[in-house]
Amino acid sequence: MAVLTEDQTMLRDMAQSWTDKESPVAAFRALRDAAPPAGFDPAVWAEVGQMGWPGIVVPEADGGAGMGYLSLGLVLEQLGRTLTATPLAATAAAASAIAMGEDAEARAAWLPRIAAGEAIVALAVDEGPLHDPEALATVVADGRLTGTKMFVAEGDGAHAFVVAAADGLYLVAGDAAVSRTPRRMADSRSHADVRFDAAPAVRLGDKALTAAICDRAAALVTAEMLGLAGQAFDDTNAYLKTRVQFGQPLSTFQALQHRMAKMFTELELMRSVVEGALEAIDAGRSDVAQLVSLAKAVGGETTKLVSREMVQLHGGIGMTDEHHAGFYLKRAAVLEAMWGNAAWHRDRFGRLAGY
Repeated sequence: MAVLTEDQTMLRDMAQSWTDKESPVAAFRALRDAAPPAGFDPAVWAEVGQMGWPGIVVPEADGGAGMGYLSLGLVLEQLGRTLTATPLAATAAAASAIAMGEDAEARAAWLPRIAAGEAIVALAVDEGPLHDPEALATVVADGRLTGTKMFVAEGDGAHAFVVAAADGLYLVAGDAAVSRTPRRMADSRSHADVRFDAAPAVRLGDKALTAAICDRAAALVTAEMLGLAGQAFDDTNAYLKTRVQFGQPLSTFQALQHRMAKMFTELELMRSVVEGALEAIDAGRSDVAQLVSLAKAVGGETTKLVSREMVQLHGGIGMTDEHHAGFYLKRAAVLEAMWGNAAWHRDRFGRLAGY
């Protein structure tokens, strides 16, 4: 478990208090039923902006807090607990691309707006149903980008896109020769297929920057998964202690105790590797890619386990839409697939480790 600074502890506690009071799971249910085009509540995003969370990884010189990825992960973990829908993770990864990029004008134009919560920027990489940053047909000619990206998270409401092309990473304004097709997914969040038709593009960096940003996006997903899995476990544990069957609480049955114990140990391992990956990014370590793949592989399997057990151990009520267990299961499935599933990251970890 990471050793937190006083500021990080305060940030985590503030995020936990806000989500519990202002954005419980009931708020996500209402959002799902309302189905806003952008996939999130603008009023909620405005509150997030006022609290300064979009600027956590934006450098101080560009109007942000410069607190790093572990700090942002603490916030995303709390948002994951209650399934709060915001474009925070997607925008943070895109902001890092702009901050690490080679265009000073792009930094000056976009980073202060991102830090203030005024601009949403989405990261558009994959062109097929599976994560594959090496298989890119998107090209740039004479400063104009052409290609189609699939399953772009927060693509419906983005003001700009950080786009991976065959030769590197580019920034494209959302109103410049860009067409979007909403793709409705199981988690009821914003995903879109985005087509760029000779859109004016600003070069941010080469393929190495693309790889680095994909790692950062994957690491942020694991932080949300950690919160989701942790809350799913807590809700299931509470249910087993109160549900009576055959005259006894379900928590007294040894077989169910074993299943809960397995989930608890897997969650502790998951926390270790997720926080380790976030700390590695902040420290600029040379093994970031390996640690991110470890976190995504472990996190994907653990979140899948806990979300499925949540449904099963809640019995019949867990299978109904009236209970929130299904929300956790559906969001877990989408997060596990984003930026490479567990199998993809296990294979990558092995290659990076020389196996």
